Amino acid sequence: MSLKNVVNKEEIVNFISDLVKIPSYNQIKGQETEVAKYIHNTFINEGIDSKLTHVADGRCNVIAKIEGRGNGKTLLLTGHMDTVPPYDMENPFKVRREDNKLIGRGVVDMKGPLACMIYSMIAIKRADVKLNGDIIFAGVIDEEEKSLGTIDLIEKGIKADAAIVGEPTNFDICVTHRGLEWFEFHFHGKTVHGGKQSEGINAILKSSNFIQKIEEELVPKIKEEIHPIIGSSSMNYGNIKGGTQPSTVAGECILKIDRRWVPGIKYEDIVKEYQNIINELENEDEEFKCTLKVMDESVMKEGYVHEAMEIDINHSIINIVKNKTKEIHNKTPNITYFPAWSDGGLLSSYGKIPTIVFAPGKLETAHSKNEQLEIDQILPATLIYSMIAIEFCK
Repeated sequence: MSLKNVVNKEEIVNFISDLVKIPSYNQIKGQETEVAKYIHNTFINEGIDSKLTHVADGRCNVIAKIEGRGNGKTLLLTGHMDTVPPYDMENPFKVRREDNKLIGRGVVDMKGPLACMIYSMIAIKRADVKLNGDIIFAGVIDEEEKSLGTIDLIEKGIKADAAIVGEPTNFDICVTHRGLEWFEFHFHGKTVHGGKQSEGINAILKSSNFIQKIEEELVPKIKEEIHPIIGSSSMNYGNIKGGTQPSTVAGECILKIDRRWVPGIKYEDIVKEYQNIINELENEDEEFKCTLKVMDESVMKEGYVHEAMEIDINHSIINIVKNKTKEIHNKTPNITYFPAWSDGGLLSSYGKIPTIVFAPGKLETAHSKNEQLEIDQILPATLIYSMIAIEFCK
């Protein structure tokens, strides 16, 4: 039986709408677990093996599997069930249609892509396609915060010959992305009245000296960290706050930065670079005092950081995805990099699973009040995932 005959666009659109109706941002009790239960029950009703696995604080991943004959490759289809909050989005949990697009919180990041992955497995099951290898679906918690769901997968021993992370790429194949860390620098001065400046230590001035040293010594080096697909590593001064008022010498100043690195750069070396500059300034200026830390929002479970992702460009999954996308959607995907961070960095670096990021939808609408997914991409994406699995797992 043809895959096209066993699933249809409206069925998947309705499923996406059902997922969006279940809020799963960080102010919801249990956050993603009701979404996980809904997905789990859908798989069970379709005769597909599924289980809920507790991760933390009552929150669960959902893991489903279609077992093969045991002599083929295993493919992991995965993505996160949490979303960002609704922010200023109107009616965020009721999907509406406008100009052939679905609009709602999570439609592209990433309940829509999740639905396509889920229904790709449902299509294979309904069509009674027999595979040699296994297809595994993992809906994970917490990607928008600490990635506890994917870390739990890794620590429970997930194994696969390749993984596809369903972040929106508009059907381009992302074979790599940068690592990411948010650092916070606390500059410690001495607060005095502005009329006695010489008796104080201005933390804002010390932060300025630090920034100048970074610009002179570190920024040129960062720009020289080149990857053939991504380009260079990067650093951004994102936020600075110091002092209380113009007539008071600033006793404290805090600088927050975003540091991203290309594959091949070691995290511990990045930390050392900043600490070396702090040490250098402390040696030059006895009044310079600075404390480096990772921002609370960026701290992961001990032993993990937001590592970069990279797959061997000759891995078979890339060519399969490219061919199936061209065949089904009449588009030849670009081989490129994912501009944001994803759980693929964990699967690739810690799980040692060759991983790509690939899904329908445009990343630029994610997190916005106009988050959207093109309806015409939904059924093709579902069929593409099915055909990738059939080809890869045979």
